[in-house]
Amino acid sequence: MDDSLYFSEQHLAVRDMVRDFARSEVAPVARALDEEGRFPWENVRRMGELGLLGVPWPEELGGAGLDLLSYIIAINEMAKVDASHAITISAHTTLGTSPIVNFGTVQQKKRYVPLLASGSVLGGFGLTEASAGSDAGGTKTTAVRKGGHYLLNGSKIFITHGGVGEIFVVTAVTDPSKGTKGISSFILTKETTDLEKTRAVGVGHDASLVPMKGFRSGKKEDKLGWRASDTRELVFEDVEVPAENLLGEEGKGFANFMRTLDSGRVGIAALSLGIAEGAYEEAVKYAAQRKQFGQRIADFQGISFQLADMATEIEAGKHLTFHAAWLAMHGKPFAKQAAQAKLFCSELAMRNTIKAIQVHGGYGYTKDYPVERMMRDAKICEIGEGTSEIQRLVIARHILKELAD
Repeated sequence: MDDSLYFSEQHLAVRDMVRDFARSEVAPVARALDEEGRFPWENVRRMGELGLLGVPWPEELGGAGLDLLSYIIAINEMAKVDASHAITISAHTTLGTSPIVNFGTVQQKKRYVPLLASGSVLGGFGLTEASAGSDAGGTKTTAVRKGGHYLLNGSKIFITHGGVGEIFVVTAVTDPSKGTKGISSFILTKETTDLEKTRAVGVGHDASLVPMKGFRSGKKEDKLGWRASDTRELVFEDVEVPAENLLGEEGKGFANFMRTLDSGRVGIAALSLGIAEGAYEEAVKYAAQRKQFGQRIADFQGISFQLADMATEIEAGKHLTFHAAWLAMHGKPFAKQAAQAKLFCSELAMRNTIKAIQVHGGYGYTKDYPVERMMRDAKICEIGEGTSEIQRLVIARHILKELAD
């Protein structure tokens, strides 16, 4: 792809900065973090220092003051090396922070966004429940108004940063008679599960945030991929949430979170594309070095054609992803394009990582090379923030609406 089509000199500077950090500081520890399932607090501190946890937010709110394309570039570049670090940026920024930026009051923004944008604490997004996955409208968590506060009861599952985070935006039913229009959203706070570690590294905990009694995280999920990312259940047991922590208007929580997911899909597309690119780069490097039958395996048609297919689909994924980001950045409708980019790139990540393992042969099946980790990291991209089936449903609805119009 011609970089000048979407990117300015500033965009390329962001790319080079993230690339240098990812390859010099993330790549050497990625395998160990994956094997141990350990959250990368030291690198989270560095990402905060580099502005990577507040890329698109205004400087007056503690952010880097850059644009959406810069943010998408950061996710993409990080994912080429390690998806767990990339999802930390993405989930924290799009899911944990953007609802407060987009739907919060002036007071809410001033209170919470600087802590999140600077990386002082991590944020999360509570939508998915045991009985409300693809059917997010099936939310069972409830919020009952009691004078000056709401009483929240229920739980959320598969929440990124569920343990390590301290600020969360969550949905709950405030009026069961109105379906999805009876779902509202709230800002909740709790203490990180890694208190000792956060004190050692100097980020991840803020004493000014008062933990809400009855709000806690459950066990850490033992996952196939994204193993250095913290994923847990969130539990609400008679949590008293002040009325001023209602996020947006009552009854608008579901609609606002769906808008958040549209943006999130561009981020996951960029992350998926990054995995696909990282796997391709590893495959090219290996194929150029490995010799069989007296020549490089890259010179065999069976290998070179696979590399050609990988490279071609990556170019298509770049255009889908950065076009969707460009539309969003310029205030144009982008929901269909976001779903198309997410669908294509998530499935591309699986195809490319499988091909990369095949190119590596038996070595690709070992932990000596990163492609096996990349394949494990790729699978969740077809599931999280809307499954491939949901993306096809979203795209089809847009097609039919356009036809009707």
